[in-house]
Amino acid sequence: MKKICRRELENLKPYVPGKSIEEIKRELELKEVVKLASNETPLPPFPEAILAMEKALREVNRYPDDRCMTLKNKLSGFLKIPLENIIIGRGSNELIKLIAQVILYPGDEVVTSTPTFAFYKMATKIMGGVCREVPLKNFKHDFNGILREITEKTKIIMLDIPNNPTGTIVFQDELDNFLTGLPEGIVVILDQAYFEYVGDKRYPDGINYFRKGGFSPTEMELKPIVVLRTFSKIYSLAGCRIGYGVAPEFLVEVVNKMREPFNVSSVAQAGALASLNCQNEVERRKAVNFEQKQYLYHELNRLGVMYISTEANFIFINVGKDSQEIFEKLLFEGIIIRTGNIFGGGYENYIRVSIGTAEENKKFIRALSKVL
Repeated sequence: MKKICRRELENLKPYVPGKSIEEIKRELELKEVVKLASNETPLPPFPEAILAMEKALREVNRYPDDRCMTLKNKLSGFLKIPLENIIIGRGSNELIKLIAQVILYPGDEVVTSTPTFAFYKMATKIMGGVCREVPLKNFKHDFNGILREITEKTKIIMLDIPNNPTGTIVFQDELDNFLTGLPEGIVVILDQAYFEYVGDKRYPDGINYFRKGGFSPTEMELKPIVVLRTFSKIYSLAGCRIGYGVAPEFLVEVVNKMREPFNVSSVAQAGALASLNCQNEVERRKAVNFEQKQYLYHELNRLGVMYISTEANFIFINVGKDSQEIFEKLLFEGIIIRTGNIFGGGYENYIRVSIGTAEENKKFIRALSKVL
């Protein structure tokens, strides 16, 4: 098999998703299970999106719009950027992989933080690239450390803002200073999957670099930026697999050459299109997430448990003991969370918990109090 398969894949570890509700119910013979493991919203898609997807189901005998033009036109007006800067993908993951495919040669380097979203490293290794990982500093991206890791082989920098798993952000002036000090020709991916949850006014909207007054076309060619967003989180379309990227036109053109034809289903396109018309509900969900976050802060403080303040829909919690042990005990209480050990060294005592509904969060606090 080693002779048949590409050698870059020999030591590649597959992505391991959080356990499903059905899996735990079956394994532990539980009737009720709360999943707080995958940074999903606990709420269903908007009613308008469900109706649009049901209508699209009646036409799935036809291939979807390959270029997603209706959705792109809607996003162009919604984001106030040119249509040519937008690309739609089967979730942000596909876009990350496509960008790695069009840029990286074997031996090229990608710089990212640790801990961070695991797929950055996977996409790099698939192409035979080398991933240089810079530890977070005070649970935030260490821009000075990242700049020190850059070599003549560096082709891409991948940054999740908010960071997964800590939920921390960087500020606009910090990002601007970082981009100013960056050598030319390096692509910077700003993964803003949790953009809609952020409340801090100092948070940088990456798409501003594409709007009037942002980076000029020449600057964008010299210091290309890619901003990734998704419909999987606050829009509740995780199961549809649809996200989008905003990038320099030349990069969008090349990525379109690499992507699979009809890569985004017609049902997903319909759901995303309808969801964009529900911005009042997006703001309401953001407020509910904030309210439940404050509840969890209060309860964790009451329990004397340390946590990292978050700008996303999950919290990184230091439980003070082996997270795998806590994970297994919580499973028997019908609660699924993520262990910190999957994110690399130094986080074995941490768990990552998605912010659920009020009822789900109360169940989690009761279970955590019991197992601690």
